[in-house]
Amino acid sequence: MNESVFSTPYESAPFNDYKPEDFKPAIEKAIAESLQGIQKIANSKEKPTFKNTIEALAYNGQKLSRITSIFYNLSSAETNPALQKEARNIAPLLSDYRNDISLNARLFARVKKVYDQRHKLKLNPEETTLLEKTYKGFARNGANLSEDKKQRLREIDKQASNASLRFGENVLAETQAFELHLTDAADVKGLPDFALQAAAQLAQKRGKQGWVFTLDIPSYGAFVKYAENRELRKKMYIAYASRGFNGNANDNQKNILEIVALRDERAKLLGYENYATFVLEERMADTPKIVNDFLNDLLEKAKPAAQKELDELKNFAFELDGINDFQKWDFAFYSEKLKQKKFNLDDEKLKPYFKLENAVNGMFKVANLLYGLNFKKIDSVQKYHDEVDTYLVSDEKGNYVALFYTDFFPRPGKRAGAWMNSFKNQYRQNGKDSRPHITIVCNFTRPTQTQPSLLTFNELRTLFHEFGHALHGMLSEVTYPNLSGTSVSRDFVELPSQLLENWCTEKEALSLFATHYQTGEVIPMELIQKIKESSSFMEGLQTMRQLSFGMLDMAWHTADPATITDVKTFEQQQVAKTELYPEIPQAVTSTAFSHIFQGGYAAGYYSYKWSEVLDADAFDFFLEKGIFNKEVAKSFKDNVLSKGGSEKPMTLYKRFRGKEPSPEAFLKRAGLLK
Repeated sequence: MNESVFSTPYESAPFNDYKPEDFKPAIEKAIAESLQGIQKIANSKEKPTFKNTIEALAYNGQKLSRITSIFYNLSSAETNPALQKEARNIAPLLSDYRNDISLNARLFARVKKVYDQRHKLKLNPEETTLLEKTYKGFARNGANLSEDKKQRLREIDKQASNASLRFGENVLAETQAFELHLTDAADVKGLPDFALQAAAQLAQKRGKQGWVFTLDIPSYGAFVKYAENRELRKKMYIAYASRGFNGNANDNQKNILEIVALRDERAKLLGYENYATFVLEERMADTPKIVNDFLNDLLEKAKPAAQKELDELKNFAFELDGINDFQKWDFAFYSEKLKQKKFNLDDEKLKPYFKLENAVNGMFKVANLLYGLNFKKIDSVQKYHDEVDTYLVSDEKGNYVALFYTDFFPRPGKRAGAWMNSFKNQYRQNGKDSRPHITIVCNFTRPTQTQPSLLTFNELRTLFHEFGHALHGMLSEVTYPNLSGTSVSRDFVELPSQLLENWCTEKEALSLFATHYQTGEVIPMELIQKIKESSSFMEGLQTMRQLSFGMLDMAWHTADPATITDVKTFEQQQVAKTELYPEIPQAVTSTAFSHIFQGGYAAGYYSYKWSEVLDADAFDFFLEKGIFNKEVAKSFKDNVLSKGGSEKPMTLYKRFRGKEPSPEAFLKRAGLLK
């Protein structure tokens, strides 16, 4: 019997059955059931085999996986104080549970026996991967440690889990605590209608006159890009850049120092030099040296271009407004103005062609042309919020492929950013192909009383990016749930998402959906050409920004935490070679760097740039054969999207591409080739 089944349509998540206080008892019960299964495997009198040990472990705990996926998705997309309180109670339970498995000596002895005879077993590539990952999973979680060290590992994991939770809660609280309330029309000069309408609507909702701007990305991004009042841009920028660094109850400096110290101690306990060495052992770039060489090589190529771009911007700002002390809060504003001057292209010209509903239908058409997928909106499954849409995904033959959830607008209780996640992974068991349930969550500009939700071009790319991840989850065709979909190394997971962004700049794709929301006119070719021409605009500076994040992440996870006494000072030292702007005393990246202190990107932020090399090389193949070429799409689906983590990433990539990736296409696209 498959223990993960909910008695709902498509075994979908029964959101209505869970109030915040229901999760802890449900998770406790599921943990108990899962540990019973573990004991059965560990105490079996049968000789350990791949089937009765490794495979049995892979399928164990499906119910717990389903319930925790619901809980943590809600914690990100629809949290509240009651749910946050439960999260603090649940985190230690799950930490103990994971350690009860990974530190179970009898269980590990059985796993090790199978692993030691792996060369004699006739396993297929996916089974071989599962066996290696299972063994390493135990070894990397302390199975070879002495009892006292195992106990310390348990304590570390619990403390780190709680510190990460506190970090995330603080970032959310800081983001929500700030508002810029304006009543003077002179203060909002330069802002386009869409931003003013959204701000007026929010002010009305909060019982205020005028306009309210917040640190939610649609609001913040529009303000720093368009507001002519430089002092107010500075105020917004500093509020955003100082989150978690205000010496108040939401300050994250202690949390950071605690997290990096615990991670370092954990890595050393397991015999690794530092946390980055531990993490990278399981990545395509398998050592800190490879990552740092990669980042420094890019820095060398990007820095001259970035300096040239910044000098041009400074001159432009001086000529336009006499600005002679160009600051970070000037970048978005003047780069937008310069972009308009150079390309006669701005969000106001593009947004009417990117109505959200049309863009969503467009990405569905792209998926249909590439992979034969069909999306039908349904109301038969439960949702966690009225704004969520649900779709039944089927293939060309009408076979059920996946459930797909979309959630697009900011609201209280929803963290910033955009992400893909799953409520259920795909896997095969007892002859049944159990299909995945995938969600994408974004924070796009809301519709107003006079306009539908119109996306900026960056928001369009974000939509396609997250949908690329979603396709990776939906099209999975593996046997084991823990190798399914996006269960791949962090520096490979961004390939499908970043690859799909490329369709946003192609005429063939845009003509499918980019029509003016009022007139129905297809986006003019000249605008598409300008999008393409401007796609590498300020790429040097944007690359420097990403490199600074990657280098900062690596520094936090390779340095000796005992030598770090001050978060700000440490950060400044690490990013100095990427910094081209004057120092801002109030601004710190680390204290709101959720990717590495709350998400799963610790010692992995470099993977965005790493994946750009892969995606540019992969898209070059599509460009060569045609962006909707069925053979290339089938090869990408068969060798990458459907394979999950069942084989090594480079093996899969080479099978698709016929060669290892070359950085040339990326450097050319970014305008960084000399």
